[in-house]
Amino acid sequence: MSVRWRLVCFKESLTMKTLLTAMAALTICVTSSLSVQAEDVPIRILLVTGGCCHDYDFQAKAMQKALKDQGIAAEWKVVNEGGKGTEAEIPLYEDPEWAYGYDVVIHNECFANTTDPAYIRKITGPHKAGVNAVVIHCAMHTYRATDIDDWREFLGVTSKHHEHQSEYPVKAVAKDHPIMEGFPADYKSAKDELYIIEKVWPNTEVLATSISEKTGKLNPVFWTNRYGKARVFGTTYGHSVATFEDPVFLTTLTRGIKWAAENKPK
Repeated sequence: MSVRWRLVCFKESLTMKTLLTAMAALTICVTSSLSVQAEDVPIRILLVTGGCCHDYDFQAKAMQKALKDQGIAAEWKVVNEGGKGTEAEIPLYEDPEWAYGYDVVIHNECFANTTDPAYIRKITGPHKAGVNAVVIHCAMHTYRATDIDDWREFLGVTSKHHEHQSEYPVKAVAKDHPIMEGFPADYKSAKDELYIIEKVWPNTEVLATSISEKTGKLNPVFWTNRYGKARVFGTTYGHSVATFEDPVFLTTLTRGIKWAAENKPK
């Protein structure tokens, strides 16, 4: 091989190496850029709240602040309809696309005596199709007077009553779940009600439990559920202002919101 030919080959080799290096660097830059953009995209949250027995305005503001304090970007729409009673069919659900465009819907409403199956299925239908959800406290007693189980299956638990307010010890039973990472072993709830769980549905994973002071029986207080294509995170705590001031509760709730919202349609 002549000297000239070897030089040509050497130059081509350098050119190819330079090109491959540049392509690799570009790939890293694009991947990093996309990763940063993905992290910066706010979670789109619909909070449905209202009904009996709780300070829903305070709770809504506490949740919004908790996500902000933990560096989680979010775009919120808060719907508070139906008054302060135990029975209502709110206008939101009359729109067939009421859940369209949201990464997660937080149900923090309290309408125990609403019973119409067609109305309830307007809510559960979009969730079964893939709209993720977080369910808090009295959502477990919402629609409890109805004969159908659609809402209860969506929640992941069935509860019809609660016990007195107390500071209940909470034991993590799924310590490796990302929602429960670092959960304090000695944690006690703020003064709150203990909901008695009559049934845990098949797709539910219990994350933490509390013991009834009356019966000594364990009751799930944090859990996840798979309802159709949707992720659901739930907690029975959330009655008192003190609960929504409790940093452990707010951290767990925030992680649950983030975990649910990360489930994207395929």
